Amino acid sequence: MSKSSNLYKDILTGVFFTVGVFGFMSGEFMLSTLLFGAATIASNLDFSGSFRA
Repeated sequence: MSKSSNLYKDILTGVFFTVGVFGFMSGEFMLSTLLFGAATIASNLDFSGSFRA
C-alpha cells in the first residue's frame, strides 16, 4: 500500500470516528452507530489490492 493511500484511509477513518464521537455525545445514537461502523469498515479495506474477475 502506498503512503498516500494509507494517509487517505487514516484521514477517512479518523473523520468517521471523530464525527461518530460527537454524534454520540449529542444524543444521535443511530447516526453515531452508523459512523462507527463506517470507520470500522474503512479501516479494514485494502484500497491498493488488484481485482480479479
